[in-house]
Amino acid sequence: MGGDPDVGLSAAERAAVDRKLVRRLDLALLPWLCFLYLLAFLDRTNIGNAKIDNMTNEVVMSNLGYSATLMIFFVAYASFEAVANVLLKRMRPSIFLPLIMIGWGTCMTAMGFVQNWSGLMATRFFLGMFESGLYPGVNYFISCWYRRDEFALRAALFFSFAALAGSFGGLLAAAIQKMDGIGGLAGWRWIFILEGVLTIVVAIASFWMVQDFPDTAKFLSEADRERVLLRLDRDKQSSAHHEKFKMLYVRQALKDKKTWLAMAVFMGPIMPLYSLSLFLPTIISNLSFTDPSQIIKNQLLSVPPYAVAALVTITVGVLSDRHRKRGVYNMGLAGVGVFGFILLAASSNPIVQYLGSFFGAVGIYASIPLTIAWVANNTEGSYKRGIVLGLVIGWGNLNGLVSCNIWFGAPRFLAGHITVIVYLALFLGLGSYMFRRYLYFQNVDRKQGVLDYRLTGLTKVEITDLGDANPEFLYTL
Repeated sequence: MGGDPDVGLSAAERAAVDRKLVRRLDLALLPWLCFLYLLAFLDRTNIGNAKIDNMTNEVVMSNLGYSATLMIFFVAYASFEAVANVLLKRMRPSIFLPLIMIGWGTCMTAMGFVQNWSGLMATRFFLGMFESGLYPGVNYFISCWYRRDEFALRAALFFSFAALAGSFGGLLAAAIQKMDGIGGLAGWRWIFILEGVLTIVVAIASFWMVQDFPDTAKFLSEADRERVLLRLDRDKQSSAHHEKFKMLYVRQALKDKKTWLAMAVFMGPIMPLYSLSLFLPTIISNLSFTDPSQIIKNQLLSVPPYAVAALVTITVGVLSDRHRKRGVYNMGLAGVGVFGFILLAASSNPIVQYLGSFFGAVGIYASIPLTIAWVANNTEGSYKRGIVLGLVIGWGNLNGLVSCNIWFGAPRFLAGHITVIVYLALFLGLGSYMFRRYLYFQNVDRKQGVLDYRLTGLTKVEITDLGDANPEFLYTL
């Protein structure tokens, strides 16, 4: 890395240059990545909309068979996530992300032509495998561009498009279902085909639209690349440039207590997320707002909870960055989510249940990017961060298996609601408290010099390899 390109500028001038640089990064990196995640989440969860459009009658399957098609996705998705982040780093985002998109777009299109349960199972497995690289990969990628106190907002903006996908998915499915019978195909088949083809088209454009890591980014001048790397160095992210893969980083990730604590916390909102995404259309169809045969109206009822969740997700991202706090917000969101699902479980009144879905969506959606930001903030070393995020997100998504098997007993779905409450209270709420407490006492030791012995006799390269074990690295609470 070269010298400071802003030598000689006043503090006010440096701040102005920095603000301009961050705006440029936001415009170059975020809009397209957010759009990609919207497509990914649409493709992942549109099977819930297809189900209430009579998919399970045409592709004959039992409720257990339908649950299996959901489960197989999560098995594949969770299995490949940690490896995907290493491949992203080695292959470059501008190559890796478009390739996996072509893969999952092809799988999605093929789902529109399946004739039996086995075909649906196969396409869902490969859909999970290809999609496994996007969410952990993009969060890892964004974390390599921004300071720690800037990341939660960017993660929230990115993830809010999952909430928009939830609302947009209902609107889109309602529109596509009107194509029922065109080309001799049912409306639910057109949901898969059109969304799959759109994904492939966007994937091809992504070869040009997706950027690479800071040290090789072509959209920046040499001076701006130096500015990005320098601001990361000052944020104790000195591994952001030219770090080479070592097995040391895998061992660091697996031996770090924070990895396992973070995995427990991330279980809290991620299982409820898939419960909400996959089964909210079914829950709404069992309410007495509309006649169950009026499928389009039921789809539209799922839009408002997601829209509100997206707004709150972004707001929490702004506030948590401003206050540089993650755990306290997570605990509050756990309470909001628990309250929502208590309303769903305790009442048979459709208005109360619908209100509960708003609180549930807010508590779940806003806490997911916040947790990811918290993990990324406290993991230094670009490869280690990628591995840890892959492990945390992969383990969390494996809990999607639970969400596939708890929604029975319509119209109350008590087992599902109670399971979600336990996840939110135990893993998100209590887990965040324990994680924050651990980080707090680690910071106390570092500030008091208890861990300074770790630096004795080390070279500059060896100190960099310490990552977040460096006693000068303070954790974000």
